[in-house]
Amino acid sequence: MSSKRHSILPAVSAGPKPPVHFSSSITIAESALLTGTNLITISSESVIHPRAKLDSLAGRITIGRRCVVHERTMIGAIGTSGKVTEQAVTLGDYVTVEVAASIEAGNTIIGEGTTVGVGSKVGAGAVIGKHCTLTPHTEVPAGEVIPDFTVIYSNGMRRIDKRGVADLKNKGQARQIDVLRRMIPTNPAKFA
Repeated sequence: MSSKRHSILPAVSAGPKPPVHFSSSITIAESALLTGTNLITISSESVIHPRAKLDSLAGRITIGRRCVVHERTMIGAIGTSGKVTEQAVTLGDYVTVEVAASIEAGNTIIGEGTTVGVGSKVGAGAVIGKHCTLTPHTEVPAGEVIPDFTVIYSNGMRRIDKRGVADLKNKGQARQIDVLRRMIPTNPAKFA
């Protein structure tokens, strides 16, 4: 018997198969959903959980080194305007996108070491600085620029994180990735 986790959810239908460029050291669940027509790039040691959806219809998606994209996330969502123009999504290194979070396409940038909390939404064209934290169910409006080390919580209130724990968070992320690589069955060739 395998020690790997398997989802009990039914398979999700896919759209067009996008071009991909994967590092050889990524972990991507077979039940992740990659659709669209633009390039999806995933850098070394990043982990894509089951049921995560990466949609490159609106533009390319670039995921940095040692990122974790959790279940039921949506990266590359088309914003409420519904416009489909060439609009990218870029996740810096060590970014965590937690369960059911949504990041809209629109030259949206998530800075290094940032955590996008459970059920959070990042609007099209938002630029989030390095080592920011979006607490669960937080919303960043389209086009907003968030400075480095900002914590957004409770109805959009903000503060600056002065704890200086960025290096510790990155080390913790690397340890979490080591565990996830053993737990999630991976088959990057399926998406090529």
